[in-house]
Amino acid sequence: QLHVVESGGGLVQAGGSLRLSCAASGSRMQINDISWYRQAPGNQRELVATITNSGRSTYKDSAKGRFTVSRDNAKNTVFLQMNSLKPADTAVYYCKVDAIAIADILRDKPSQSSYWGQGTQVTVSS
Repeated sequence: QLHVVESGGGLVQAGGSLRLSCAASGSRMQINDISWYRQAPGNQRELVATITNSGRSTYKDSAKGRFTVSRDNAKNTVFLQMNSLKPADTAVYYCKVDAIAIADILRDKPSQSSYWGQGTQVTVSS
């Protein structure tokens, strides 16, 4: 099992910046991809960025050039640096961690599960 906690959200003016953090805690888990999603009121949850455990990252088109995802594997923490924020970026931001139990790997029965945090609110005022 993993416990996932996001932090760093808040209220910022358009053009400002925020840095979100996602911390995963738990024992004997191999953590693979970590993704940031967001969900605005009345909208479906959408993928914003993903980073693999080797550090390769991908982004939603509207986030490219403005958002940067990074991770500290030693601390099982991922960051989302958001610059040049727009009112359209207003949403609850969620972190999803894909992980496999070490015990399952050792039994040659790896089964990946996804673990979600509770979300952190980002509000961008115009």
